[in-house]
Amino acid sequence: MKSGMSSSGSVSSSSSSESTESDRSKDGRLGGEGTSSGVVTSGMPMEVVREVREDPPEELEESNWPAKGGYGWVAADVRDQSSLFRWSRLLNSWLNCTPVMSRGVNGDIVSLERVSAIDRVCHGQEGATEKFFYMYMCHFSQLHVRLPLDDFTMGVLRALNVAPTQLHPNSWAYLQAFRILCESLYLEPTPYAFLYFYDTRPRRPATWLSLISRPSISRLDAFSQSFKHFKDGYFKVVVKEGGKSHFLNADGSTKFPFSWTNNPSRYKDMGVEELSAGDKEVVGMLLKFVDKLPTKGLVRVYNSVHPIIDIEGICLLLKLC
Repeated sequence: MKSGMSSSGSVSSSSSSESTESDRSKDGRLGGEGTSSGVVTSGMPMEVVREVREDPPEELEESNWPAKGGYGWVAADVRDQSSLFRWSRLLNSWLNCTPVMSRGVNGDIVSLERVSAIDRVCHGQEGATEKFFYMYMCHFSQLHVRLPLDDFTMGVLRALNVAPTQLHPNSWAYLQAFRILCESLYLEPTPYAFLYFYDTRPRRPATWLSLISRPSISRLDAFSQSFKHFKDGYFKVVVKEGGKSHFLNADGSTKFPFSWTNNPSRYKDMGVEELSAGDKEVVGMLLKFVDKLPTKGLVRVYNSVHPIIDIEGICLLLKLC
């Protein structure tokens, strides 16, 4: 049951389109200071990108800015954690080898920007001229989230009343696995069908929200990936004019919380009677399976070269084909 409820250092997201393994290999050869120079690899000339070591003076000066106040409702380990991506060179380097946008989507709908030295992942929109939200690099590199977020994902964030970075990455893994599982069963994933299998226990002061599997009905096993070092890898996703329809409602309100909230939704033993007909169809199908399904294996499908084949493999695993 549910109760209560800057542009400097910006990067064109179009450069973050799906990259190949050869691209990643090339990006891994970042060297020291200097200009780019040509090398020969496998008989073909290639350009080596030399990373510039100096940081812009304006980025260095931000360390002297006064800290933002008014966030005593957030746990100290959250509000004290700065980001690696206060440095534009690091963000640029990472984006060069990590896909962020969905295939076929115009990268101009958002601008991916560094954070300042005093920005924290829990901070709101104070002083911003354009709406933005934070994302972690693990969302893209390990969980294979892509922008823009789909209706299912935004619906889950809305139902939980949390910003993307407020939901713990392990819980994002459940969300990603649930979507692929539904796709393999030709079902439409819905936020409340997903949340039916989990409880939440929001804490005070506010910290990362975790989904707690309901032991008697959970159909996804525990995600074994470690996310101990995710906390310092956040950056800004700024919504541009062309992206407003993806992230904002007609009245200008956001389709999900862009900033951390001090009142995430609490769920405890949601009953079937609280579900819509569509939700019940999804839940009913998943409850037919006795064994827990591999969360990590389902998430890997997002990075597969042959996702259709892998989804068919899931069907065989579930004895559906």
